[in-house]
Amino acid sequence: MTAIPLTSQSANQVKARRRPFIRPHRVVIFVFLLMAAAFFAVPLYVIVVTSFKTMDQIRLGQIFSLPSPWTTDAWTYAWAQACSGMNCNGVRVGFVNSLYILAPSLVLTISLSIITGYGLALWNVKWANGFLFVLFICAFVPFQIIMYPLIKIAGTLHIYGTTFGIAVIHSVLSLPFLTLIFRNYFRGMPPQIIAAAMIDSGSFWRIFFEIVLPMSGNIMIVVLILMITGIWNDFLVGLTFGAQDTQPMTVVLNNITVTTTGAKNYAVDMASALLTALPPLVIYFVLGKFFVQGITAGAIKG
Repeated sequence: MTAIPLTSQSANQVKARRRPFIRPHRVVIFVFLLMAAAFFAVPLYVIVVTSFKTMDQIRLGQIFSLPSPWTTDAWTYAWAQACSGMNCNGVRVGFVNSLYILAPSLVLTISLSIITGYGLALWNVKWANGFLFVLFICAFVPFQIIMYPLIKIAGTLHIYGTTFGIAVIHSVLSLPFLTLIFRNYFRGMPPQIIAAAMIDSGSFWRIFFEIVLPMSGNIMIVVLILMITGIWNDFLVGLTFGAQDTQPMTVVLNNITVTTTGAKNYAVDMASALLTALPPLVIYFVLGKFFVQGITAGAIKG
């Protein structure tokens, strides 16, 4: 009998059948990813289950056991009654303060940085290179170096200790970095569209509102997620520039965990931490898909 020669397609199919399904490097990658997931998931699991336990269950030391019975007393107490210093109104006060800080910060920073980035990227500005160099330097200046001058300036403007003052400080610190992000993104836009708009007697603001802004949806999502998570999770700026009744949620959380009036209630601490972390987590899970799209569309490209 004569052997029938194999075609290239059938030869590839034979090789695919002979190829082992489980390869050593796949096993190593899977084990590494499993360990990385456990590194973050196990502490989160302990925090969640502890927040639903009573103190009698916590004292048993069985941190991985499920609550029996489940109770939300720690959550309600953390929200409305936990003590932050002499103030025993829970983390809801910090939640409201964080909203008052977040809203003006987003408006100020995004409105200024997007217009500046648009002008530097798409218009012929003589001093653009020097301004970009200054922005690049300012974006990486540590906050601790300029902390005292900012305190003096905030005090002179009579906004020190207010939620609006904290918002202004966040805007000042975020403006250089976000301007560079918007500038890099706008540089990737098709130049033919902008050139055609200029030929069609398009002004600076008309091109911005009618062409550039509608094409900036992806990068806006990226900036929103970066700003919301950065401002909401900030501790140092809120602690430095906030007064007793204007401190953000992270500072209130810190005060609750270090304030002791009798026995330490770890369930309340865990519930307070989860309440503080929930808003940025919800934002990220809702807009996470658009965040990836914005990054791949050129958010941080050089």
